[in-house]
Amino acid sequence: MSELTTATAAELAERLRAKDVSSAEVTQAHLDRMAEVDGAVHAFLHVNGEEALATARDVDERRARGEELHPLAGVPIAVKDVVVTKGQPTTAASRMLEGWVPPYDATIVERLRAAGLPILGKTNLDEFAMGSSTEHSAYGPTRNPWDLERIPGGSGGGSAAAVAAFEAPLAIGTDTGGSIRQPAAVTGSVGVKPTYGGVSRYGLIALASSLDQAGPVSRTVLDSALLHELIGGHDPRDSTSLPDPVGDLVAAAGAQDLRGLRVGVVRELGGEGYQAGVEASFTAALDLLREAGAEIVEVSCPSFASALAAYYLILPAEASSNLAKFDGMRFGLRVEPTEGPLTAERVMAATRGAGFGDEVKRRIILGTHALSAGYVDAYYGSAQQVRTLIQRDFAAAFEKADVLVSPTTPTTAFRFGEKLDDPLAMYLNDVATIPANLAGVPGISVPSGLSDDGLPVGFQALAPAREDARLYRVGAVLERMLDERRGHRLLADAPSLPTTVSQEAAR
Repeated sequence: MSELTTATAAELAERLRAKDVSSAEVTQAHLDRMAEVDGAVHAFLHVNGEEALATARDVDERRARGEELHPLAGVPIAVKDVVVTKGQPTTAASRMLEGWVPPYDATIVERLRAAGLPILGKTNLDEFAMGSSTEHSAYGPTRNPWDLERIPGGSGGGSAAAVAAFEAPLAIGTDTGGSIRQPAAVTGSVGVKPTYGGVSRYGLIALASSLDQAGPVSRTVLDSALLHELIGGHDPRDSTSLPDPVGDLVAAAGAQDLRGLRVGVVRELGGEGYQAGVEASFTAALDLLREAGAEIVEVSCPSFASALAAYYLILPAEASSNLAKFDGMRFGLRVEPTEGPLTAERVMAATRGAGFGDEVKRRIILGTHALSAGYVDAYYGSAQQVRTLIQRDFAAAFEKADVLVSPTTPTTAFRFGEKLDDPLAMYLNDVATIPANLAGVPGISVPSGLSDDGLPVGFQALAPAREDARLYRVGAVLERMLDERRGHRLLADAPSLPTTVSQEAAR
């Protein structure tokens, strides 16, 4: 494995600025790594090698001319395939959009291109971002680089796996109920869900518009801060975009201690249902925060116990509305019935029946029912009331603590098929991450070590809305102390990936 693929984004950026290496060399090294191992990992749905190298060569030429460039110029990146990219396929991992090439770029992608980051390709996900394991992709699952028989989390398993497998130093993910933080936790990477509205949603294929938020995936807290500052900020094309500047997140990621910081342990996000090794890793991380000067307090958020139920009414309701446009009439897949009259209703039914997978159909049915006459107040209305209670719990908790912490996930990565036939068990993977989306507050997952099964564990921190910098302070200090204790970054412990793969493993 090349030293260029194991380096962090910040390290690559420094070497590029010093002209020790060219962007073309860095980009090619990552494309070579993808060719070696992605047959086993399947992190990518589309590889964008030709355009990525063209971008890299352009950055090299501009740097040679002495032009002032963005700090990350020339550093390659992967983009989740739910973010539209002009001239590149965007499928949302669904047959419904197979082969669709958007005519425009998402705001995030515009900012990446303007800064000169070569886009390596589009990463795999659960279809339309509905899932917690990337098993629901229409194009086959992504595998966890730590154990190819285990899931990489979801829905953004492709982005997290690409970073953890050293196929990309940076990636873009989206987080509707934990889809950045949960994959980061089970793959040993860093994932951040910004404050709702802190990063533009223009050009994201919407799942649940009041919950969706794009954010960075990386191998270090500093790398996430660099990427967050680049993609964040106001966008007039997004009506939910905050007017606030993103803030100096990179400075926060340089914090050396936590003196004066109150860290609240959420009572409801632990205990029964949490794997012993996960809780042990979390407790050890708390000891390090205390050692760094933080005050550890316990807080209670009683409404968090109802967050999962509320989320799985609000999300399907919004999803059923957002996905109504995929009807075989305007763009994407069109399937005509083989028998009977060719009516619009029958074309829509045939198209949606063939184009959507089981999990998407399940959520559309649930959401449509929750919004139907006679049920909307009992189901959707009640869920929104619970959402308000959760927001109030957060407000009360943040009066006692500056940040709230918990394990990111109740367990480490589980084996393929283990929960596929039990939707409720699958949904429970997001029990610790969902409250942040319902309240719109930012969250980060930082690797806190390995569980007793040898798999990564994530440590989650949550901050008040617009206070994303606090997350980077906590994450950076914890990361530095853990790396110093073990003598290296956690991903250095990951097993080697095969460079050849059997047909069975590839499936």
